[in-house]
Amino acid sequence: MNKDKRSIQTLTDTSSKYLTNILDPEDVKDFKKMIPELRDTWGKKQMFRTETEMRFSVLSDNKYPNNAAKYWQSVREQNTHFENLMNLSFEYRKNDVEIKKLEKKIKAEKDTLEKELLQIELEEKIYGKAGMELVAKHRMREVATWSKLKKEFNDNNFDKEDVNSHQAESYKIQLQERAKTITPGTSQAEVFNIMGQVDTLNRVMASGELLTKDEKKKINRK
Repeated sequence: MNKDKRSIQTLTDTSSKYLTNILDPEDVKDFKKMIPELRDTWGKKQMFRTETEMRFSVLSDNKYPNNAAKYWQSVREQNTHFENLMNLSFEYRKNDVEIKKLEKKIKAEKDTLEKELLQIELEEKIYGKAGMELVAKHRMREVATWSKLKKEFNDNNFDKEDVNSHQAESYKIQLQERAKTITPGTSQAEVFNIMGQVDTLNRVMASGELLTKDEKKKINRK
């Protein structure tokens, strides 16, 4: 059994004893019957995106029309989950220290009611720990899946070191697709926005503003 499932199993067993304070007796009875199902639900609930959602929703062809655009968006997505995973690891360590401190306080506390409050705090921290472990598992799943997608989109036909290098062409395709959606009912502001970006990008690409010094030198030599 997974560590997070062990934690939630202990907590549901413990908490069910106290549900009589907030639930009717019949509801408590129903809850206890559903504990195995609820543990299963807790463990398999969806967190973050599935690979299906990554492919058709995040990396939709109209927004990311080529492999370069999809690759660089995958880099952004992977990094977001990596940073969140690292921040979660710090929170997890802090929570572990808080658990140890509470366990120490409980042993030393003489007042019965204070001890009871500390025990509730401890159980809350343990529940939070189980939740962090589940989040970490799914953060790592996203990190790994974005790695898989990066490899898939890396066809060696674009620069993998400089995100700027593909953007003019990628955005041009994206804006052309957006322009196709303009209808007589499209607001003037939306038309102005789309066509303004199309015209500006076409001018920038034609002017050579985005060329590197080496690329400009090659053109001048011809």
